[in-house]
Amino acid sequence: MSQTQSNNILITGASGMIGSALVEHLSKCGFTVYLLSRHATDVPFYFEADLRRVHLDPSIPLSAVINLAGPSIADKRWSEGRKREILDSRQQLTHALATALAESDNKPRSFLSASAIGYYGATGKSGANEESPLGSDFLAEVAQAWEEATAPAEAAGINTIHLRFGIVLSPDGGVLKKLLLPFKLGLGGPIGNGQQSMSWISITDVMLIIHKLIVDSPACGPVNLVAAQPISNLDFSAQLAQVLRRPDFMPLPGFLVKLLFGEMGEALLLGSSAVTSDKLAKLGIQLEYPTLRSALTALLNS
Repeated sequence: MSQTQSNNILITGASGMIGSALVEHLSKCGFTVYLLSRHATDVPFYFEADLRRVHLDPSIPLSAVINLAGPSIADKRWSEGRKREILDSRQQLTHALATALAESDNKPRSFLSASAIGYYGATGKSGANEESPLGSDFLAEVAQAWEEATAPAEAAGINTIHLRFGIVLSPDGGVLKKLLLPFKLGLGGPIGNGQQSMSWISITDVMLIIHKLIVDSPACGPVNLVAAQPISNLDFSAQLAQVLRRPDFMPLPGFLVKLLFGEMGEALLLGSSAVTSDKLAKLGIQLEYPTLRSALTALLNS
């Protein structure tokens, strides 16, 4: 592989929280980053409006492709139409991208495709790791379809890694950003009874992990991107309040979560997900922020 090829990275979903951070990180580290655009034919990499076909510029060989595209699962209530949109958009674009990569004369060394720890369903306190079975709820259905959509790339011999994200903590998006305002106003607190487990990771460590996977390209299959210790929602709320030097006494009752957010709220806010990773240690990856307190302090005081 040439030096030029080793520096070219294609990212889908680059406007999202993880994608935008990754573009900045990889660019600073000397990679040449290309973005997959929405049906804009004047750019080297784009996809058609129906998500059925991805066009790759054959003159630009890619070392790795990082697929993060897909609408947020937490932006709206889960009507049947919204659930179909969440599932189909991920499945269709990922399959189109994997097919284009498989048919390319310059196949990338690695294909890193997003998934989620929702693959395991609601684990309760029993926990799950990369060897645990598929769950049976909607989030598990989405993760399974998302991962299976990469099959053309895998069949073509491209090293395919499924990035099973936990709750990614960043002040610029996701759960943490949504919680900051109420907690800063002294209106924060646990959700429901607070006993549900949360499997989390700092956005800084997400950058570290993806960077290493790009450079090393290990044949590792799925990887859970989570810190070593899941934490209860009660403890998460207490530590966030302490880092912000605010009180923590305004719980959001479970019945109100169900009323306001429906199935989405039950799954994302009240569901318990105690997921760990065996793969990170095997890959020699040590997190910069292994504890919630260290992660929150770095993210909110930087």
